[in-house]
This record gives sequence, C-alpha cells and structure tokens, in this order.
Amino acid sequence: MKKSAKILSVFMVLLMISLCACSAKKAPDKGQEYIGIVSAMDNEIAYLLSEAEIDHVDTIGKVEYHVGKLCGQPVIISRSGIGKVLAASGATAMLNNYNIKNVIFTGIAGGVGDETKVLDEVIAERLVQHDYGMISNDGFIWSGTGSMGELGDEGYYYCDEELVKRAYDAAVSVVGKEHVFKGTIATGDQFVASEEYVKKLSDDFGAIACEMEGASVAAVCYQYDIPFVIIRAMSDKADGNAYESVENMGDIAANNSGKIVVAMLLQ
Repeated sequence: MKKSAKILSVFMVLLMISLCACSAKKAPDKGQEYIGIVSAMDNEIAYLLSEAEIDHVDTIGKVEYHVGKLCGQPVIISRSGIGKVLAASGATAMLNNYNIKNVIFTGIAGGVGDETKVLDEVIAERLVQHDYGMISNDGFIWSGTGSMGELGDEGYYYCDEELVKRAYDAAVSVVGKEHVFKGTIATGDQFVASEEYVKKLSDDFGAIACEMEGASVAAVCYQYDIPFVIIRAMSDKADGNAYESVENMGDIAANNSGKIVVAMLLQ
C-alpha cells in the first residue's frame, strides 16, 4: 500500500512538472536583434501581419508582441493601444524584453493646416507633446520643456535622420512625392476635431499633423538611446468632420502607412 502511494505521489509530481512546462510561455529572445514596429490600433498592423512570417506571439501585460520576419528582416510587431500611456508602456516593454535596434511607429493621424490632405503621408522630423503643461486661473499654459530634461528649452523630440530619409523615400515610392511631407507632429491625449485647436497646433508648434501616441514613443526611445521614426497617414483633417473621415478613410490610410514600412525594409 505504501509502495503504491509512493508511486502515485511520484507520478503526480512528474505530471505537475509536465503541465507547468507545457503551459510556460516562450521567453523573449534577448540575443536576436530586431526592428520594433509599434502601432496603436488593430487596423494599423493588419497589413504588416498579413505580409509577415510570424514565428510566435509573446504576451507581455495585455499586449501581444508578434515575433517573426518581414521582408526577410527580424521584427517585433505590436499594437500598444490608444493614447500616450499605453503607447509608452508598450514601447517600454518591447525595449526591456527584446534586443531592438530601432523603432518604427506607423499609423494614422489628423492633418493640420492646408498643407496636408486626407491620405497624404507625414514623416515626423520632430514631435512635441501639445498637452503637457499647467492649468491655472488663466487657463492652460504649455510647459513641454519640463518633460525634456537635458534636451533644453525647445520641448521637441527629434527622429533619427537616417530613418527619416529612408521613411520619406519609401513613402514617395508608395504614394508619390506630392503626397509626402516631413515636419512636426503634435501628440496629445485627445482626438482633435476642432478647426480652432488645429490652428493653435499650427501656430504654436508648427505642426502639420496631430495624433495621440508619437511623442510618448519618442520619449521612451530617447530614454533608451534607440533610433526611431514616426510614420503617419492622414485619415482626417482634425476638424469638425474628423470622426466621419476616420470611419471612411482610416483603414485605407493605415494600410498605406503599413506599405511604407514594408518599402523601408526592402531598401
């Protein structure tokens, strides 16, 4: 009886070890060097995933990191979620768990001013947090330079020049030179649908596009000394018709931006 109980006990231990081994998630590979591709929404990574050869998917927190190859190059593709906090969190987890050589953020945005039209592309040269500041009795006072530390008084994060050039050339090859712009992108935790506020973004920051994640990913990359670039396709004009425009043009714009990433990797 004692012998049977001992055999049963050993069997149960081995069974538990086997179950734990089978349920364990594959550990992220810190040795292999990857290009990190980050987006906020499912439609912004749909084209990339359709073109990629995904080996496996790691889940860190509640974010899925698709590990594989795109155009023959090792990549990590992730959808962080909408807004500055989720974008920064997703980018940080990526940089902490994988050997990332550079980061490409791809997605849609609102065009600012008359320069950019719906379905045009903006390659960020620099980014700014337009909603970083103080609320006083006099209203909102922007103080974005306080987020920059040793970067000085400008309050802008600058993309890697070589990645900007590659992204611009890729965009021109996909949508044509007349539809591609380089300049400042303004980031904030608001979906902008206001002609008045769009003018303010243009006047105050020289922005030609606005969105909700870019500058936060830029801030994380700056902290980790990782080169980065932000690629945005205009889904709307950030005006009173913005919601309707995103509904109609968002998927097309997102796919165009994804095609530009593919063109970059093929260079």
